[in-house]
Amino acid sequence: MTEPKPHFEITTSRNFQSWLIAQKASIAFTTYQVGKVFMMGTQADGKLHLSERTFNRCMGLGKREETLWMSSRFQIWRFENSLLPGQAYNGYDRIYIPQIAYTTGDLDIHDIIVGKDGMPVFVNTLFSCLATVSETHSFRPLWKPSFISELAPEDRCHLNGMAAIDGVPAFVTAVSKSDVSAGWRDFRQDGGIVIDVSNQNIVCEGLSMPHSPRWYQGKLWVLEAGSGFLGYVDREKGVFEKVCFCPGFLRGLSFIGDYALVGLSGARKNRTFSGLALDENLQSRNTQPRCGIQIINLQTGHAEHWVRMEGIIDELYDVMALPAVRRPLLIGTQKDEIQKMISIEPTSF
Repeated sequence: MTEPKPHFEITTSRNFQSWLIAQKASIAFTTYQVGKVFMMGTQADGKLHLSERTFNRCMGLGKREETLWMSSRFQIWRFENSLLPGQAYNGYDRIYIPQIAYTTGDLDIHDIIVGKDGMPVFVNTLFSCLATVSETHSFRPLWKPSFISELAPEDRCHLNGMAAIDGVPAFVTAVSKSDVSAGWRDFRQDGGIVIDVSNQNIVCEGLSMPHSPRWYQGKLWVLEAGSGFLGYVDREKGVFEKVCFCPGFLRGLSFIGDYALVGLSGARKNRTFSGLALDENLQSRNTQPRCGIQIINLQTGHAEHWVRMEGIIDELYDVMALPAVRRPLLIGTQKDEIQKMISIEPTSF
């Protein structure tokens, strides 16, 4: 007898497909829990299309033009779209092929942005710093918080998120200001901070497990995972302004038009994620934590659309909108298809 396949079910709000088509976009998201990166788009008939590929502990996503970057357990991958503008392949309008993998070792890499030079800058959570890839070493350090006394593989403050402005790291989030091994675990309820990379100033503090800072439409948006709120930082007042409650542990934030795409994870049983305000906020609303994506209208603060996942997957890490992409496909390394995906760079002869 064969083993039954693990259960996985995905459902969406009634008009989600229509919204995705109207936005002329698709969505990529990762789950390190089962090591999958998903591409969600629409088919020619308007139906939802979902594809997935396996990469061990895939987490952060970064994008610039036709290039995608993604972190995995001990590598950072660069994917390039092999299709020319207006070209299609079996109904797909983007085919992202892995071209380069930098071996970093297990740095617990979280967020990634793509710098002006086209190279990735990533949150090196294990060493409490921002870093980039190196041609000769595991990584090249670029910046660390002023309260971190040395680079050590100790995940001292749980530096986890990064927001960029015009390809330059601008703000980061950390769960605490700790400078000892795993010190952040004692400050999950209200030790979270947002730091201005340019001057080391703390622009907001007292947060509960902040994640996924993003700069969009002149505002610094943040997910307060410990309470379940999407909001933004009023930098003049130094306070976190709540916009919308989302029923889950929040990680992964992206924007398109007037909408925010927020990643939600389900209940986490270990001590690190227990005893947070999120528990009380869920109980007061008589609901359980969900795994999926909430689509928030920034003008109203309401969740107009949603994607929900049940079964083997109950944790997401990153979510990324892919504007002007209808039906993308990402090629993995575990199937024969990668051997047949051959493309020729345009030439003059």
